[in-house]
Amino acid sequence: FSTVDNRVQLIGFLGQEIEIKEYAEGKKMARMSMATHEYRKDDDGKKETVTTWHNLLAWGKTAEVMAKIFSKGQRLYVEGKLAYREYTGKDDVKRNTTEIVVSDFKKLEAADSKRVGPSGP
Repeated sequence: FSTVDNRVQLIGFLGQEIEIKEYAEGKKMARMSMATHEYRKDDDGKKETVTTWHNLLAWGKTAEVMAKIFSKGQRLYVEGKLAYREYTGKDDVKRNTTEIVVSDFKKLEAADSKRVGPSGP
């Protein structure tokens, strides 16, 4: 059993260039989106691709390193935890969002996607 109850592992593609913000005392945060794909057959037996977008967040050294080595469209593996947050938009409407707070990551080549798993990249 894992000692972490809230654990997420994803393999996908970076959907945008990473946005870095710096806060007081030099603490850095990175925001990015990641697309994962699921392949299945529809009711007629035709293959279809379902894409799901995920919001990723990284802090500190993890944020800095990710921003240096990744660019839009690159394949990656991320591990982290789910975080739920409520915020008020510019239109004063309250919204909820789900984010994955990244704790570990790996840059992947196309051939690496089947070798990454719970035992580590």
